[in-house]
Amino acid sequence: MRDVSIIGIGQIEVGEHWGKSLRHLAGEAVLAAMRDASLEKADALYVGNMLSGELNGQGHLGALIADFVGLRGIEAVKIEAACGSGAAAVRMAYLAVASGLLDVVIAAGVEKMTDQATDVTTAALATAADAEYEVVHGTSFVSLNALLMQRYMYEYGVKHEDFAGFPITAHKNAANNPYAMFQKAISLETFKRAKIIASPINLMESSPIGDGAAAVILAPSDVARAFQPAAVRIAGSAIVTDSLAIHDRHDPLFLEAAAQSARKAYHQADVGPEDIDFFELHDAFSITAALSLEAAGFAERGNGAYLARDGEIALDGRIPICTMGGLKARGHPVGATGVYQIVESVLQLRGQAGKNQVKNARIGLAQNIGGSGATVITHILTAEE
Repeated sequence: MRDVSIIGIGQIEVGEHWGKSLRHLAGEAVLAAMRDASLEKADALYVGNMLSGELNGQGHLGALIADFVGLRGIEAVKIEAACGSGAAAVRMAYLAVASGLLDVVIAAGVEKMTDQATDVTTAALATAADAEYEVVHGTSFVSLNALLMQRYMYEYGVKHEDFAGFPITAHKNAANNPYAMFQKAISLETFKRAKIIASPINLMESSPIGDGAAAVILAPSDVARAFQPAAVRIAGSAIVTDSLAIHDRHDPLFLEAAAQSARKAYHQADVGPEDIDFFELHDAFSITAALSLEAAGFAERGNGAYLARDGEIALDGRIPICTMGGLKARGHPVGATGVYQIVESVLQLRGQAGKNQVKNARIGLAQNIGGSGATVITHILTAEE
């Protein structure tokens, strides 16, 4: 297997892009990544997307986007793994280059979610849960996570206010990210006053839907610098699955797939949690952030929320998370989210994160979750020496 590096990145602002189609969103991100890598061609394009068929009436995104960006004739397919589709596309690109079958591969993520009414989009998102045993009862993802949060608070004696640090930190970081959907800080009082969506989850700790696209370009590490002086190596890459339905898991309050994929990535990269300089985690809801920190080895079980309460997740904290706003404030265009996480990690490791730069960042962890934890993809990135 060959070492693989990221030689190009591109992204667009997350928001409500009424005047742009799915192909235009993805095309802008892919072309930006190609400019960043000074490339005019590639061997393949893998597109992470969850809902193009349900919300946009458009499938076959690989051929659609490859043609649109001037790459007609290359290998190109859509990759779907619910909200983990973006990182799954990066994983497929990584395998293609590492194996030696392909040399230059583009991984893109795109989602256009705001053209439909909220109830239509909510129903579409629910397809990532178990249709026969969860969705049939009328559950949505916010309600499933609300049940997890209720149980977590009961089991560990955690107060709802202890979670406030997650959205507060995310919004503070997003204020300096020109690609974020919400470029505005929030206060503890804003958190306390926020409308309850599904008790105890409120509006300020639930990630927003949005339109967005991001892309990265991968190549063998031994030639990466010929394209990009600031190449970033993928030191670890792993994907693990768990049961689709939460009630089928051995322990609903532990993200087993997140823990296993993190362990595999740590082993590949020959690092541990103590070596990680920042963590781009999947903060779809505050409870997800807490469980992710625990699964990835940054907190004991039941203590993940306290990292937020005690300020340890801030840019200057013990383990900075969501350094450019995360899902909560950058926005969560589901099929693109995992690629945004990789793009933001690359910016940190290049030293190009501006006011949000983590000091001396050399090793970053990015973890993208599909469904309520049924698919988890973990990548570890390192700055090239």
